[in-house]
Amino acid sequence: MINRRWHPAIALIAGAGLVLSFSPTGYYPLAIVFPAILFYFWAKASSARAAWLGFLFGLGLFGAGASWVYVSIHEFGFMPAPLAAILVFLFVVYLALFPAIAGWLQARFIQPGVYRLLFAAPVFWVLMEWLRGWLMTGFPWLHLGYSQSNSPLMNLAPLTGVYGISLVVGILAASSTLMVIGKGVHRLLAAALIGGVFISSWAAGGMQFVEPAGPKVNIALLQGNVALSEKWKPGASNQVISHYAALSRNVVNNSAIIVWPEGAVPDNWQHVSSWFGLSLPTREDGSMPDYLIGTIDSPANGNYYNAAISISDKNKSTGSNGIYRKQHLVPFGEFLPFKPIFGWVIDYLKIPMSDFSSWQGQQPDMKLAGWPVAVSICYEDAFGEELVQTVSGAAFLINISEDAWFGNSLAPHQRLQMAQIRAREAGRYFVRAANTGVTAVINEKGEITSRLEQFVPSVLSSEVIPMKGLTPYVRFGNSLFLGMLMLWLLPVMVVRYRRKKSSKFQLSGSK
Repeated sequence: MINRRWHPAIALIAGAGLVLSFSPTGYYPLAIVFPAILFYFWAKASSARAAWLGFLFGLGLFGAGASWVYVSIHEFGFMPAPLAAILVFLFVVYLALFPAIAGWLQARFIQPGVYRLLFAAPVFWVLMEWLRGWLMTGFPWLHLGYSQSNSPLMNLAPLTGVYGISLVVGILAASSTLMVIGKGVHRLLAAALIGGVFISSWAAGGMQFVEPAGPKVNIALLQGNVALSEKWKPGASNQVISHYAALSRNVVNNSAIIVWPEGAVPDNWQHVSSWFGLSLPTREDGSMPDYLIGTIDSPANGNYYNAAISISDKNKSTGSNGIYRKQHLVPFGEFLPFKPIFGWVIDYLKIPMSDFSSWQGQQPDMKLAGWPVAVSICYEDAFGEELVQTVSGAAFLINISEDAWFGNSLAPHQRLQMAQIRAREAGRYFVRAANTGVTAVINEKGEITSRLEQFVPSVLSSEVIPMKGLTPYVRFGNSLFLGMLMLWLLPVMVVRYRRKKSSKFQLSGSK
């Protein structure tokens, strides 16, 4: 037994330790160990104490795991260090409220005991993950499921998505706790659950939902490593474009698709369209590969969008099907939420092009090298339920990103891990072209097949296999996960109903 007075400190440390289960360290068993400690504390705690312990666990988790936010707003947004530290602390406090609410709910919902530990704690933890993933535009970072990108539980991704994996990790954490503190039949139940989870994961790995749709496609991903301070200088567009053109020239003869990262053309493409397409490198026979280029789009409606355009022999002028405009923007980085409240923040953040518009409505998949491709920009690949809406007709996925905002922090590695989960969920190759890295190719099983070293200007030449077929997650989204959630909560609801009925009977009998 751990002395009760040490529980708060241990919860804080356990939350910070959970970060080690994610990339770049990737010790995925720790995603079971550290929540198991929290669930052990929760098992007999009052509602208020469970909320407090959950809050401290969240402070540790997000204080360590989302520390890159400080890097973004101070080192690259040039916000003064004290003010940046205060804002990051408030942000972490907000995120820590979600595990605090989970702790309060599981204690409020059911009395101490096995049912609270085994059923209520995992359900309310994951329910708060899901809520955090969309509330106030969402921050779906550091979900338990992402830690399993290289574990056997990854096989569940095409069935239930990342939230289903999170629920299973939570069940394993609760079962592990029960193995330690339980007795007799409860230990047998916990052992059976642990064995059943891994057997199910192994069986899921043998399910085939997708298959190759055609021959391999040669693709080149450019990592320019252009410093933000240089990229957004007035008049820098020509120099940056020339840099990417030079990188393209090295691979133009052997590539069907060449991808430039987010904002590779740091200007409205309409301003340079008259000569830009003509200046792109062509093959020795005069033909042009299909280019996908990150840029800014400013149509006649007066808005401007973070965009990707395709340019090819057939589409040098960029038609309606040759452009993708970003839909899910980064708060404070690309738009300012609640301007009357947070308008003062803009006075401190020196972030160029920080008032983008979000594109509304459906956008058709782009055609690259003859294949329909689902394109996303930066932060959008963190939202699996949104990304799968574009996947059904796509042969593979491309994400372009500007990860220079994160510096040499945890964020680029965490984002790569998210991309692994997205690839497995969709059953599609997923390629990332990031200005400073991590630029990588991920196959349909979520395995990284090739990648570049960060902060080095280079080109990643690789092959992708176009895929066809739909995984259950693409077909049904989070529906299967929510079904699992309700099924796992059912025993708690039954027990709670029986206890209420029993208490009413006793009250009636006392009269």
